[in-house]
Amino acid sequence: MAHYFFSDVHLGYGERPADKVREKRLLQFLSSIQPSAESLFIVGDLFDYWFEYKTVIPKYHVRTLAKIAEFVDRGCAVHYCIGNHDFGHANYFHDEIGVIMHEDDFPITLDGKKFYISHGDGKAANDLGYRILKKILRSKLNLKIFTFLHPTIGIGVAAWSSRQSREYTGQKDYGPKDGMIEFAKQKIHEGYDYVVMGHRHKPLEITEGNGTYVNLGDWIHHCSYAVCEKGVLTLRKFEK
Repeated sequence: MAHYFFSDVHLGYGERPADKVREKRLLQFLSSIQPSAESLFIVGDLFDYWFEYKTVIPKYHVRTLAKIAEFVDRGCAVHYCIGNHDFGHANYFHDEIGVIMHEDDFPITLDGKKFYISHGDGKAANDLGYRILKKILRSKLNLKIFTFLHPTIGIGVAAWSSRQSREYTGQKDYGPKDGMIEFAKQKIHEGYDYVVMGHRHKPLEITEGNGTYVNLGDWIHHCSYAVCEKGVLTLRKFEK
């Protein structure tokens, strides 16, 4: 049995035909690991945007929702660390599918190894503006107020916000240091064996002392993921 990690699929990004191809690729991957998965970690931005209402969720990607439910139903623990594009979750994934939701970073022990899991947004060294915006956007009060919008308008605004976030991230100069790497090294020095993040869309594996930092990359360009078997974490690419 093994533990699997992936992030940044961004279902809903771009034109619908290309989005369907990306979802099909993800479903092929999930089907391939399903027999051996003891736990599955979605490390943020599964969706390019997500916002749910009491009785309404986005209409696309039902096959992905059903596949995740299959993992849960067969006893696989599915963890979902919310990212900067899909933070509009309420209780649907937890109550209806059985996914363990994490609003922020979290530690976990797997096969005797200490893991620190984080989507990675807000870790850049000079990104104070985003960290402030993150607290505003994820405020429970603000999310509650947002639900008073009609779903067609609300989900449209969520999609627009996602595009703005991507443009902001793509244009911003974060300086010479990669704050995510520095943050990961700090966590390793605190005693973590593995630090796993996404967000940057660049698969990366760095050894620091007795620990390892893995960035999961994305499913727009790389189809990369990580697997932990018998306490050893490796970065891989899904060959479709």
